[in-house]
Amino acid sequence: MSAIQKVSEHIRQKGLRATLKKAWKHYVFSHQELLWMERDLVSPVPPHKLKPYPPLQVVAITPHNTGAFARYFGDRVDTMAELAAEGHTGQMHLDDQGDAVAFIWGASRNYHDRHYYGCWFPVKEGEFFEFGGELSRGYWGTKLSMDLQTELWKAMLAQGCNKVVDVCEWHNIPALKLHIRTGYTEQGRIMNVYELFGRWRFYRETRYTGSRLDTLRKPERSPAATSVA
Repeated sequence: MSAIQKVSEHIRQKGLRATLKKAWKHYVFSHQELLWMERDLVSPVPPHKLKPYPPLQVVAITPHNTGAFARYFGDRVDTMAELAAEGHTGQMHLDDQGDAVAFIWGASRNYHDRHYYGCWFPVKEGEFFEFGGELSRGYWGTKLSMDLQTELWKAMLAQGCNKVVDVCEWHNIPALKLHIRTGYTEQGRIMNVYELFGRWRFYRETRYTGSRLDTLRKPERSPAATSVA
């Protein structure tokens, strides 16, 4: 399909306004807001209704076992090897075929994200920066989204960390809701990522007061609302 055909198809599906907006963000100017979140490593995860999943094996990622990513994350094999060689703590969850179906990373020092956002994420003493968590499609909506994190927390706690910090894109509503379910709190900081003409990136940290996530929280039902007359 040619570029013109792709544009025509996008206009047909999304409309002209949405297509122009996407083109502007891709080719001219874009701005992403990354909300800083934090959590301790020992408080229990709040109750949830996520689906169970078959048993998996948790394995530390090394520069020599990244072939396990080939089936579900084939484009990440080299990146996984690079991160492991840099000394970051990575874990992958393997199915009974030995294929990685999920992975996650933690950095106990300042982390330079040269693979995605391109900026530095500072890490204070006692903290670790959690990044790169991903599940293959077959495990979306399962308890693995929680276990993926808690298994990493155990490993980082053993290394002397007592807090996890990470960032979440403001427009990624499912990820923000997962953070709420997992018990994260907002730090009131935003890493702003600006991109100009698809080539130049600029970064700036801003702060805010109050909560930007309250609108995503489910309202608590009062006893009066649940009682039967």
